[in-house]
Amino acid sequence: MIQVTGTLQKEAWDHNVLPPVEKVRPGLWSIPVPIPNNPLRYVLVYALELDNGIAIVDAGWNTEDAWTALNDGLATAGGSISDVRAVLVTHIHPDHYGLAGRVREESGAWIGLHPDDAAMLEARYMEPDDLLARMKVFMEDAGVPPERLPDLSMASMVIRDHVTMAEPDVLFVDGRRVDVPGWDLTTIWTPGHSPGHVCFYSERERLLLSGDHILPRITPNIGVHTQQFPNPLGDYLESLLKCQNLGTDEVLPAHEYRFAGLRDRLDEIIGHHADRLAQIEDLLGEHPGSTAWELSIRLTWSRPWDQIQDFMQRAAVGETLAHIVLLENHGRVRREGHGPSRFFVAEA
Repeated sequence: MIQVTGTLQKEAWDHNVLPPVEKVRPGLWSIPVPIPNNPLRYVLVYALELDNGIAIVDAGWNTEDAWTALNDGLATAGGSISDVRAVLVTHIHPDHYGLAGRVREESGAWIGLHPDDAAMLEARYMEPDDLLARMKVFMEDAGVPPERLPDLSMASMVIRDHVTMAEPDVLFVDGRRVDVPGWDLTTIWTPGHSPGHVCFYSERERLLLSGDHILPRITPNIGVHTQQFPNPLGDYLESLLKCQNLGTDEVLPAHEYRFAGLRDRLDEIIGHHADRLAQIEDLLGEHPGSTAWELSIRLTWSRPWDQIQDFMQRAAVGETLAHIVLLENHGRVRREGHGPSRFFVAEA
């Protein structure tokens, strides 16, 4: 069982309010930056004091409310946007990467990303026509009904406005130290939630800045889509195992609240996915020839299917497919046809 260490963050989460800016330990601050119209509510930006300024881990969405919250949070920490020397981005989803370019414009800070996420930037945020065409084909193959295809295929375009496009200045390398003077941060490449997701580990401080890879209460979306690796859930589970032997007193996630008990949380997440795999296999036994869409509708989510926004429905279908692909790779499920693909329990 995990132990909540971010007690003020947990209280704020329980009361559906923004948590306070906090000094986590000497030289390290937690700054909540709001996310508009999203059940995650906020991203936790971490500010690290340097001799010549500040480094931040993640940046928030590019909205005026987020920009104000980041500025105010840095002021509480005794600095300002102009003091930022580095933006360490765990992955390119808008709530982490969206403000990075604006921070660089204001301060001259360098931006760091893993190369596998950097490679997706242009197609995702600059020239998305080909990506959208491939997404439509992908959704058709998943069995999305024709009347739902336009909404789900275009769902991600709404959030493009929340990103200031910025090519990285630094590419992170798995197992290498990050150039943040005074801090012993090592990059841990943890693909799954995105191909280039990274965590940052401090052996000296016994801290893991876990981004979206490891969260205290929920699991990140691990989905098949047109910009993912072929077996993202397999990659994710392997990435979890990369973290299990880290000497860690506290995990600093990008959402919800800080916690201790890394090994226990890893066991919980792995157990969750094992249960989901078994659920899907059972559903295919009951409904052979189901599409990914049909399976997604039958699965249990955090709210009823018709109350889930288009973008999240698309993410849910991708997550269902990620479990199917892993079952395929283990010879538990077979696929027939395409446009849509249908799935069956493999014969023993």
